[in-house]
Amino acid sequence: MEYRSLGKSGLQVSLAGLGTNNFGRRLDAAATATVVNKAIDLGVNFIDTADVYGDHKSEEFIGRAIKDHRRDLVIGTKFTQPMGEGPLWRGASRRYVMEAVHGSMQRLGIDYIDLYQIHFPDSATPLEETLRALDDLVRNGDVRYVGCSNFAAWQLVEAAWITKTEHLNPLVSVQNQYSLLNRELEREVAPIATKYGAGVIPYSPLAGGFLTGKYRQGEAGPEGARLTGGQGNGARMMTDENYARVATLAAFADEHDHTAGELAMAWLAAQPFVSSVIAGATKPEQVEENVRAIEWKLTPDDLQAIDAIVPPPARPRGQ
Repeated sequence: MEYRSLGKSGLQVSLAGLGTNNFGRRLDAAATATVVNKAIDLGVNFIDTADVYGDHKSEEFIGRAIKDHRRDLVIGTKFTQPMGEGPLWRGASRRYVMEAVHGSMQRLGIDYIDLYQIHFPDSATPLEETLRALDDLVRNGDVRYVGCSNFAAWQLVEAAWITKTEHLNPLVSVQNQYSLLNRELEREVAPIATKYGAGVIPYSPLAGGFLTGKYRQGEAGPEGARLTGGQGNGARMMTDENYARVATLAAFADEHDHTAGELAMAWLAAQPFVSSVIAGATKPEQVEENVRAIEWKLTPDDLQAIDAIVPPPARPRGQ
């Protein structure tokens, strides 16, 4: 397993991370433990979750599974999404942050969180208030590092300015949607994250499963699959252009004795600003597939060929 620094911090995280939004929703505690144990056996040390995942059960199930391995793991979780009814059960206010962190620690059965992340920006709370609260958590030992998720480039710049001028602990990670079919992050977020020392943690690396090739044009998607139904993300993803791109990517991968899904993971791992690629798994075999995928090291010629299939976004003038 390859390990990388999380941004400019000294924290070493496995290049293959474990996403856990299925724990508590599609997997019970026993099945969760089986997947977690397989990940640990394969050298995965970064487990990413959130308080809302799995109908609020993901953290609890992870906590049961990691009891004998805590010292060897980097546990990341997130806050802001509703955990109850009313405005006091969500958001990024100081009051809520201080309650949410202890709720997560209790469910996880741990006495500190390695990476505590703002799940979504909270427009109702000044960012400085949130960052000061997170800084206090680091200073009192409840949290080791802080990060964010779903931030725009301008929000990263604002956070960097606040933490620098107010001498607060900086954000060391940014977790945004990023895949071969959604490269928008490269336009502004990735350059800004790199400039200010935050490592990128892509989520939805397989574009909701579309990059695996399991969706066929003109056919109904697999029952219960994330994009089945053609609404929302499914409608935006299932275009003629994307079907053609996936077919070409699959042919490229097949020429190298790999699958399109493995190519999608390997491509993310090849990006220098990526610290860890988190992918969900509902069974141990999927963890093995994810780890095997990032072990495929793409060459500069490979990356150039992929850019021809799925071009990067145009950079803003001056970059």
